[in-house]
Amino acid sequence: EEEGGEFVDDFCLPTEEEAAAEDDRAPDTAMLQQRVQEVLRILVNFRERRQEGVARCDYVDRLAKDLGKLHGYIPFLVHLFLDLFPPAEVIELMEANDKPRPMTIRVNTLKSRRKEVADALIARGVTLEPIDKWSKVGLVIFDSQVPIGATPEYLSGQYMLQSASSFLPCLALQPQEHEKVLDMCASPGGKTTYLAALMKNTGTLFSNDANPKRLKGLVGNIQRMGVRNTVVTNYDGRVFPRVLNGFDRVLLDAPCSGLGVISKDPSVRLQKDEGDVQRCSTLQKELILAAIDAVDAGSKSGGVIVFSTCTITVEENEATVDYALRRRHVKLVDTGIEFGVPGFTKYRGKNFHPSLNLTRRFYPHIHNMDGFFVAKLIKLSNKERTSSSQADDKPGDAATADDASDPAAESEGGSGEESDAASQEE
Repeated sequence: EEEGGEFVDDFCLPTEEEAAAEDDRAPDTAMLQQRVQEVLRILVNFRERRQEGVARCDYVDRLAKDLGKLHGYIPFLVHLFLDLFPPAEVIELMEANDKPRPMTIRVNTLKSRRKEVADALIARGVTLEPIDKWSKVGLVIFDSQVPIGATPEYLSGQYMLQSASSFLPCLALQPQEHEKVLDMCASPGGKTTYLAALMKNTGTLFSNDANPKRLKGLVGNIQRMGVRNTVVTNYDGRVFPRVLNGFDRVLLDAPCSGLGVISKDPSVRLQKDEGDVQRCSTLQKELILAAIDAVDAGSKSGGVIVFSTCTITVEENEATVDYALRRRHVKLVDTGIEFGVPGFTKYRGKNFHPSLNLTRRFYPHIHNMDGFFVAKLIKLSNKERTSSSQADDKPGDAATADDASDPAAESEGGSGEESDAASQEE
């Protein structure tokens, strides 16, 4: 319809009374899906299609509410996704989160080769194929006649049930033979045992976890996989540099909100809020400084820190790394991972260091793996950076002493690994 030379769209947002009446009824899925598509159509060409007198934020708010009802998310998370992605891509992400990620295993090169494990599993009725060209040790399991976590090959340590995304920080760290390496938040051991394999059981690998309850599983996996170069420790990662330092490389797979692994834990959709993100961000900023302090800038072969999470929030990823860049003499370098989306250098009016584009993000709807973030840093000096802006760079005031006292409290959602075989089989 033409009116005064302008196109007038016939779609109208519900009034407050209509919206309130909707809230009192059971959700009408078909109606909600139709309205989501209508709102998307308007947002694509907002100037011409919008309802007169209705602001863009009104359409976005309606879209957030409808998507929350359709996919079972609290409003905070829907708005967080809308800040990260265009509206149509948010729907792709939510639909990807509704489906399980492919089951993957990592072959333990300390005990076997990928072809040998693949042949053995195929003989047991398993349908599989190599992950992709970026991994030489990964296999994707499509179907199996036997429990993947109970085969003789699994029990003898020839492979580990491990999500594909959690291979990535180990590949970025690139530990070398005979080095001194720290895995700061190691449980349940998928990354530790991968690092040991990359080091060919040489050097010394310190496998630390702050939660004593998780050490049993960690030790069990280390022993099953035939790892002999590892020392298991139980310290709060934030104090580790005072216990031991001088490492060539440190991996910090930090505790996080777990918003990249929603497909594994649907309850996250209704439980995680802004306070959870802020508490995790605060803890991560303390941990990343400790990880940097544990590394020796004078290392002849390393001086490397890899920071990773299984979440997609900027507050827990780029903001944490940017904080470290301002507090320590470190620089970001290329992760060496050939795929992934570059990290944010700007977000909601905040500018980060331009080198944040060297970090890598991984998404369920793009890469068909858990949401993940990887950053690789090189330590330039063992001295602390002094800055007039440090007074404004406190890790955060949202976390109380009780919130920050237990770095293990959030770690259950902060790993792309599986604590046991059953958790992936479910």
